[in-house]
Amino acid sequence: MLPSHRGARAAALAPVRTGLFRTVLPTVLALLALGVGTAPAHADTVLSEQWHLTRMQAQEMWRTSTGAGVTVALVDTRVREVPELSGRLLPGKDFRGGAAGERNDRGTTAASVIAGTGKGPGGQESAFGLAPGAKVLPLEISDGQGTGNAAAQGDAINTGLAPALRYAADSDAKIISVSLSASSDTDEVRAAVDYARSKGKLIFAAVGESLIDAPLVQYPAATPGVVGVSAVGKDLNGLRKAGAGLAVDLSAPGEDIISACAGSTGLCRSEGTAVATALASASAALIWSEHPAWTANQVLRVMVGTAGGPTSGAVRNDFIGYGIVRPRIALKTPGDPGAADRDPIADYRTASPTPRPSASASASVPQEPSGGAGSGPAQGAPAVAASDGGHSGAFWLALAVGAAGLLCVGVAVPPLLADRRRARPAGLSRP
Repeated sequence: MLPSHRGARAAALAPVRTGLFRTVLPTVLALLALGVGTAPAHADTVLSEQWHLTRMQAQEMWRTSTGAGVTVALVDTRVREVPELSGRLLPGKDFRGGAAGERNDRGTTAASVIAGTGKGPGGQESAFGLAPGAKVLPLEISDGQGTGNAAAQGDAINTGLAPALRYAADSDAKIISVSLSASSDTDEVRAAVDYARSKGKLIFAAVGESLIDAPLVQYPAATPGVVGVSAVGKDLNGLRKAGAGLAVDLSAPGEDIISACAGSTGLCRSEGTAVATALASASAALIWSEHPAWTANQVLRVMVGTAGGPTSGAVRNDFIGYGIVRPRIALKTPGDPGAADRDPIADYRTASPTPRPSASASASVPQEPSGGAGSGPAQGAPAVAASDGGHSGAFWLALAVGAAGLLCVGVAVPPLLADRRRARPAGLSRP
């Protein structure tokens, strides 16, 4: 775990803080009267460093749902029993089946992103998952690393994927989250997806990453019946290296995600579509826990209907799909879940993906949307905050700048907070 900076450092900052509070308090009270929020009370906790949970307003959601009563079957590499997952893991199963590839513990990260309890070694504060009340059923498969070309790697993944999906289908898990991706699927994998769907399971899979300029969606995200999940960054634009195409259905945060892991520090930073898929799956767990009578189709319809969609006004695009998951909105105002037996995801898998935007376009500043729940961020287009119920990142930035001007401490306060916050992430390792 990372060292604490509370002791002598807190004492040294006490006089400065006292003076700041005497100067700032009247203005802060005035801002509160206008509806402007303040920073979390415990700004030096690991939770405060988990930007995706702050942006998604997880603590507000947890007053309604923590995912209790819902199990997520995680198809990934090995999951270690780290303290943050105490009481969250069910007995898992190994489906590597002799497939080539180096065994690793990256599945621990995805499991922690889903259901981390926030309690580290000795009960000290640590990282939370989005659905800390959910259970995780770890199903290990090979990631095919070190096997050579993409085809060999895909073969190693698919060797375990089909039986893992069938096992999950026969389990009590409602949600199946697949972190790994291959360049193709197989008849066995497609049949296993159909079987899991027939059992009422909701399947999410990472669309994968690529170093080429126009990456395509990989499998099983591109397999019919599977919800393909892409990733967005802190600017809420799609990650450039994430897969793009008509099989992208939803997106979730996938940059600088702090979570518990099996690394030497116990905390890691992660990025990519695998952690985004874990967050999409956790979002579904929050919703299903609150509405246990709903079917997979109804949960998915609400997720799509409340997602922060493209700001262009399109129903979807090839970079974020229908939009960024917004479980807080889904819990607060889910809308009509629709027919229990009707899949809400249209079949977009027969057309070509749209062109990848330029680097300058993808870095554009988020703007205020013109629509409601269906408006949101897109790769290469202005983005909408995935958790603010309609206000964009620029909206909150404007409020922050205005508040800083009123407080007249724009120089003094940020360095003090940043100094404490940098201490924790500096020691994080990558899984």
